[in-house]
Amino acid sequence: MSKSMKKILTILSLALILAIALGSLGVAYVGGIRGIGLLGVWFFLTFGIIVVLAQVIPAGILLSSLIVSAFTPYRESEIPIRAT
Repeated sequence: MSKSMKKILTILSLALILAIALGSLGVAYVGGIRGIGLLGVWFFLTFGIIVVLAQVIPAGILLSSLIVSAFTPYRESEIPIRAT
């Protein structure tokens, strides 16, 4: 991977984490949590969302691969051709 691609991916990753963090901070603040508890809830929500995304994204990829392989024949000669 080129250096510029790594830089772009780093910036996008940080932007995603920042957006999640600010969103969870806003949810906690609007929920009525103030003081030092706000910091704890902020970290809990932020890293909870990141961990869930880290599990859901690969699971979605595997599920879509399973669905594609279930409906796609393995051999080229078995490709269904519609007779018209």
